[in-house]
Amino acid sequence: MPVKPSEKEEEYIARMEFERRKKLEAEKQVRLIEEEKQNLKELHFMHCPKCGMDLVEIDYKTIKVDKCSGCDGIWLDAGELESISNLEQGTLSKFFGVFKK
Repeated sequence: MPVKPSEKEEEYIARMEFERRKKLEAEKQVRLIEEEKQNLKELHFMHCPKCGMDLVEIDYKTIKVDKCSGCDGIWLDAGELESISNLEQGTLSKFFGVFKK
């Protein structure tokens, strides 16, 4: 005859099953978030935020800036504005100084 588990054993088993399912669900959520980030990156990476066309890297002296192939907009990555203003020590650096943090 099978032995019926006690109430405490059933409670323990139910709690362990709950914790296992909770952990699996948390891992699934993390995986979905990472997949969504990757999908967004693939959709938007090197695309113009204004018109959506492809961005092309061009050289401005020693700095690579992104130029839109559609609207000819210029897009700068983090730190590039400061680098350009350091290269152009004249009037242009005063203008770029307005945008510095």
